[in-house]
Amino acid sequence: MDQGRPFSAVVTTTEWHDAATAWAASALAASDARLTAVAQPRVRPWSTQLVIDAAQGGLPARFWFKANCRAQAFEPRLQAFLAGALPDAVAAPVAADAERGWMLTADHGATLREARGDSGATAGDWLEVVAEWARVQGALVDRAAEVVALGVPDCSPGTVPARFELMLERVLGLPAGHPSSPDDETASALRDARPRVAEAAATLAASGLPSTLQHGDLHPGNVFATSAGERGRLRVFDFGDAQWAHPVEAILIPAAVMEVGGLDPAPVEAAFRRAWAEPDALDDDLWAELVAAAEVTQAVNRSLTWWDCLAEASDAEADEWGESVLRHLSRVLGRRDG
Repeated sequence: MDQGRPFSAVVTTTEWHDAATAWAASALAASDARLTAVAQPRVRPWSTQLVIDAAQGGLPARFWFKANCRAQAFEPRLQAFLAGALPDAVAAPVAADAERGWMLTADHGATLREARGDSGATAGDWLEVVAEWARVQGALVDRAAEVVALGVPDCSPGTVPARFELMLERVLGLPAGHPSSPDDETASALRDARPRVAEAAATLAASGLPSTLQHGDLHPGNVFATSAGERGRLRVFDFGDAQWAHPVEAILIPAAVMEVGGLDPAPVEAAFRRAWAEPDALDDDLWAELVAAAEVTQAVNRSLTWWDCLAEASDAEADEWGESVLRHLSRVLGRRDG
């Protein structure tokens, strides 16, 4: 899946670091802040962050610089768009370079996960996270053209069967020994899964629920905790995995993470369900059918995210992360994501 020079190799060069630092310093200067220190704590095949300390108004301040790989370079545009549409839910970037996929944001304190310390996110925290995201989704249902024009992948139900064919062709074309090259049994099962994928997509398309923004990695580590004076609102961030998809897909990651953490996701799922429809319009049987269908379509859509994330990976990174494509695609067979 390598295409040219790996992203991680580019963003760890002195040349790139100097350019990013100069850009950030210029953006800070426009906000009457002076850059004092830069660190690069995290490099992945798809993104990297710089922690930027600055002096602003005679006081210390912290900012975050993020650079994305080509496939996720839409994130600065998306965050700016969301901040304009929902300023109480998403913070506006301090600066953004859409062409290079660069973004500078202010530090908004601890994430909800960090605020909980060793105790971890509670069921109440999850209720707040999911309620806030359902609110964001509801506000965006009529803005599909605008969001997709930003570069966010259109993964709505009608697009999923063709995407499954694409992803199946891709994994079957990988060389033997690649972490996402399926064995014969899995390859055969995936070929036979075409009707299941088509049925799941048709179920969601007929559900009456409109497609909307899917965060892609919704958990308490991707929302900032807010103070009591902000009426309990959260500020959501990290939109690199975003897609335009069926809304029910958004509950799957929270439910899975809650289960791993020993929490019962049923109350959170019920709250999300109520946010989208009255109980008499979405009974237990229909809801279960929609969740089962969303698990199939989300598996296909998530495999695309991972393929795109690894498009600029080094050989070593492909060895480390490459199994993710097949792992997610194989969930159309009913295999749980580990």
